[in-house]
Amino acid sequence: MNPVSNSILLCALNSTYQHAAFGLRYLRANLKELKEQSTIIEFTIAQSPLEIVEKILSLNPKIVGFGVYIWNTDEVLKVIRHLKQLAPEIKVVLGGPEISYETETQAHVYYCDYIIKGEADFSFYNLCCDILSNRPLDGWNKISQHPLPDIKAIELPYDLYSDDDIQNRVLYVEASRGCPYKCEYCLSSLDVSVRNFAVEPFLAQMQVLIDRGAKQFKFVDRTFNLSPTISESILLFFLKQIDKGLFLHFEMVPDRLPDNLKELIKQFPDGSLQFEIGIQTLNETVSGFISRRQNHVKMQENFLFLREHTKVHTHADLIVGLPAESLESFKKGFDKLIQWDPDEIQVGILKRLKGTPIIRHQAKFEMVYSENTPYQILKTKDLTFQELQQMNRFSRYWDMIANSGQFNLTMNFLKQKTKVEEKSLFDLFFNLSQFLYERHRGTFAISLMNLTESVFRYIVDTLHVPETEAAELIYRDFCTRKKRDIPIYLKPFIEHSSKTPTAAKPKETGPKDSLRKRQSNHSAQEAVV
Repeated sequence: MNPVSNSILLCALNSTYQHAAFGLRYLRANLKELKEQSTIIEFTIAQSPLEIVEKILSLNPKIVGFGVYIWNTDEVLKVIRHLKQLAPEIKVVLGGPEISYETETQAHVYYCDYIIKGEADFSFYNLCCDILSNRPLDGWNKISQHPLPDIKAIELPYDLYSDDDIQNRVLYVEASRGCPYKCEYCLSSLDVSVRNFAVEPFLAQMQVLIDRGAKQFKFVDRTFNLSPTISESILLFFLKQIDKGLFLHFEMVPDRLPDNLKELIKQFPDGSLQFEIGIQTLNETVSGFISRRQNHVKMQENFLFLREHTKVHTHADLIVGLPAESLESFKKGFDKLIQWDPDEIQVGILKRLKGTPIIRHQAKFEMVYSENTPYQILKTKDLTFQELQQMNRFSRYWDMIANSGQFNLTMNFLKQKTKVEEKSLFDLFFNLSQFLYERHRGTFAISLMNLTESVFRYIVDTLHVPETEAAELIYRDFCTRKKRDIPIYLKPFIEHSSKTPTAAKPKETGPKDSLRKRQSNHSAQEAVV
């Protein structure tokens, strides 16, 4: 059988299967008459580079385009090296945020034909036209950048989500591009302005997705609530059909929540809204160094409003390793954020994304970054290498225990204990993370059973909580979502061993590994009496 021929192959190396290549769908949607000559093919970074190359070559493309991101840059480099060795006649085109800055310093330059920096919705089409028509390519440099496309002229890509995507993948959508803020660790700080898609055509496409069975929508807008009018239109659209089991994820500016949005948000049922809220630091001096303006009073008011008056699942972000942020400073911010009671806190480690202005602080704050992806901070003037290693482990264990929803009762107990004793939850969990690392000598491949036993031992041996009380907490957490046999290490301390609790039924989450998986874990455990 002859292999299928595709003139243009858009190739994605996704971090995992459930993440669809949003950018490549935009490129294909805007290929006009060339669209039918194009194909999107998606792999994951776990796959063998040679197997990826084998599949690409089997499709006989003339042009292969890759989206390069921080999570796949090393893997893309391996693939294009092999591709150019085996089929040098194929034109390799690269684009994406990781290759759009400090481009000339990257090895990718030697194994590709063209690099398009920035948004390539239209320029990729123009390049493909010139290549396929055999026109002279004198107007194209190897590395080029073109003016931003008119956002209202861009063809929307949502019809390129397949039925399989709708059933099994995260659906990325966007109502705007750009960010007005200039936070120096973020690539969005380089944006000139915020540009909004026309609302009505966008919502019409959302309706088509809903009619096809889509239930989960992850908005990638950097500041969804920047324009209250547009935000209100979108929220109202989804609210009118929220009974279809829809779930929406938004990135929100924490100190900007006007009354009209508050009233709308209050109407959404449990399990339908998730807000990712960037805090990053609660040290005003640090905020000044990274050009981040925040109204802490408004932020606190909005968190308390969301907690007390809505059913929104809140996910707050903090960054370790910012200039002038010591471990003590981070601790104060963390403990303050705990008082605002978000459902999850993502403790991230600073990364030096290519092109970001944070590089200007490198000398003054003695900031040393790894030269390997994902370019994490290794030490600063205010944080030693050892402290950053400890915070890497803190971050991982916090995610496994506090964010996962597997230890809600235990975490609530620990929060209450530190509050009553006027102690720091950060200190408690920092010590717990040290304990876990000494016990497991790593942060991966720890079974839930072993993790629960380790947390139990810490609560008993280090916090001196009575064994029966600690056992009851772990027992109820461990048996919440499923009926499980009582672990052997708990049996001596559980008097009611014949009364295994009835597992709270988790909410239907739809696609596997979905956006609301953790949220359903939190809700299921909160339902236990």
